[in-house]
Amino acid sequence: MSRTTRVALVGTLDTKGAEYQWIADRLGEHGAEVVVIDAGIRPPAGFSGPVEFDQRATAAAAGTTVDALLAADDRGAAVTAMGEGAAALTAALHAAGRLDGVLALGGSGGSSIAARAVRELPVGLPKLLVSTMASGDVSPYVGASDVALMYSVVDISGINQISRAVLGNAAAGLAAMADAHRVRTEAATAASLDDRPLVGASMFGVTTPAVDAARARLDELGYEVLVFHATGSGGQALEALARSGMLAGVLDLTTTELADDLVGGVLSAGPDRLTAAGASGVPQVVSLGALDMVNFGPEATVPAEHAGRLFFVHNPTVTLMRTTAAENAELGARVGAKLAAAAAPTVLMVPRAGVSALDAQGQLFADAAADQALFDAVLGAVDGSAVAVIDTELHINDEEFARRAADELHALIAGRASGAGLVETATATTKGL
Repeated sequence: MSRTTRVALVGTLDTKGAEYQWIADRLGEHGAEVVVIDAGIRPPAGFSGPVEFDQRATAAAAGTTVDALLAADDRGAAVTAMGEGAAALTAALHAAGRLDGVLALGGSGGSSIAARAVRELPVGLPKLLVSTMASGDVSPYVGASDVALMYSVVDISGINQISRAVLGNAAAGLAAMADAHRVRTEAATAASLDDRPLVGASMFGVTTPAVDAARARLDELGYEVLVFHATGSGGQALEALARSGMLAGVLDLTTTELADDLVGGVLSAGPDRLTAAGASGVPQVVSLGALDMVNFGPEATVPAEHAGRLFFVHNPTVTLMRTTAAENAELGARVGAKLAAAAAPTVLMVPRAGVSALDAQGQLFADAAADQALFDAVLGAVDGSAVAVIDTELHINDEEFARRAADELHALIAGRASGAGLVETATATTKGL
């Protein structure tokens, strides 16, 4: 039997009470049951509807009290604490099957609270934030999740001709998304769907043939492959899913974001890239895809310190810079150290004929000395560890290499499921596939 769609409203009712009351009424008109989480630290002003979790409950969920936050008189600390409390409450609602979507309004403080409240909710659960901060760099609010950010146009201060239209659209949009989520969830439950195991894969334009071939093979083997574009946010999303426990394995053929992190490119996923699967016990097959390049924006934006380097203008908005032998040696050492520290079944695959479409023989970025520095460093870093090494004379985009990577990941996942076969293969090395 179908239930009512439930939407959580997360916000500071002491400063935005009237606005939250207006949008709660609109959600009700769209047929949604509204669960209010008050993240303010003072009593509501302008909100007359029911509040399931008042400010005291939100503070308690964060392990503190409203009185303590008021006494500290530290706005930043209060915003952080109430964000943590709101996150705990939304997680509990989701775990109890009482959440189909989350909607929040705010300026910088309210947006920070809302972002924390939805950060760890699963992908696919609708999350909409109407914010004055929806311009410029929004990564602090969106992170690696599927948060939808809507610019409020005017400050969230009263209901007027503009805010009525923007907030009305937000209420209608979130209600529809939440209703679709409820229907989808009920259908999955009713059908007792046994979805294929999920595998996360990293890809860049210059490693697309490899990932396409590996994905086709994994599909034959019964997996569903989620491909993440290695653009910084893509790597962060892959790391987040690996931590979430949703993935059966990771096919990390494209580790290029580490080059941007080292050299200062625009597509870094941060220094923790290539750690989540290993730390979470998720089987992983890793290669060195596109570590021959660092990404910048338009050619004119490349930092002057790199003048004289080898560049490839991929398109008017993307300029690629070839990594040097010294940079490749450092990248190899970093990749190897991360893999050697993994508490998960791990295979390193080395493609000695090139790590990207631009690094193949006769291509612009072909540089045997730089590649050799990369290979020597990564192999030295994993030497003596539990990492299995498959050292090949193939190019990363060779179909044989890609299918072997898929087969290796399948073997790791199957071995983990059966509890067998991992120790015996942990130090295997294969040359010249």
